[in-house]
Amino acid sequence: MARGKATSHTQVALGFAPHSGWAAAVALCETGGGPQVLVRERIEMADAKDPEAKQPYHAVEDLPEDQAARRLTRWSAEAESRAHAALRPMVDGLAEDGHRVIGLAILDSSGRKGDSLAAILASHALIHTADGDHFRDAIVAAAARCRLPVTRIRAHDLEEVAAAVLGAPPERLRDTVKALGREVGPPWGADQKAAALLAWLVLRKS
Repeated sequence: MARGKATSHTQVALGFAPHSGWAAAVALCETGGGPQVLVRERIEMADAKDPEAKQPYHAVEDLPEDQAARRLTRWSAEAESRAHAALRPMVDGLAEDGHRVIGLAILDSSGRKGDSLAAILASHALIHTADGDHFRDAIVAAAARCRLPVTRIRAHDLEEVAAAVLGAPPERLRDTVKALGREVGPPWGADQKAAALLAWLVLRKS
C-alpha cells in the first residue's frame, strides 16, 4: 500500500479499476494545488489457491445452470468478503487521519450485459463482461456495507465525462493524472490513472 498525507483534513473519494480477481484502488483528495493521492492499493478479490475464482463465468461455462449458479454464489460471497476486508481498513485509516470518504467510483465495462445466467453462459462475449461485473459487484456490495455511494462509469465514456465534470480537455486531464504518478512513484499505469480520474470525478461532483 502507498499512502500519503494531505496538507489539510478534507473530503476523499476512491476510484477502482477492476480486473479478473483484483482491482487497482486510488484514494484522492483535492487541495488548492489540485488532486493529491492519499492511498494507492491493489485489492485481491479471489483466492490465489483457486484459479477458477478469477474468471468464474468461464469456469462454469460448461456446467448445468443449477451447478453454475451454486458455484457463482460461493465465489460472489468470497469476492465481496475480500473486497470489504480491503475497503474497510482504507476508509478507517483515512478517517484516523481526519479525512472523510464521501463515495467511490468504479470503471465499468463497455460490453453488453446478459439479462439471465442462461443467456450469459450461452455467449462467450457475455461471459467476458460477466466475469468483470462479478468483481465490480463485489466492490459495490462492500461499499454498501461501508455506507458509501457508488458511481459506475463505462470505460469508453470516462474521458468525456471527466472533461465535462472537471471542466478541462482530456489532454490536460491526462497530463495532470500522469503527474500524480511522478509524485507517488510506480506502479502508476493505466489502471491507477483511471482509478485516480474516477476518484477526482466523485470529489468534483460532490
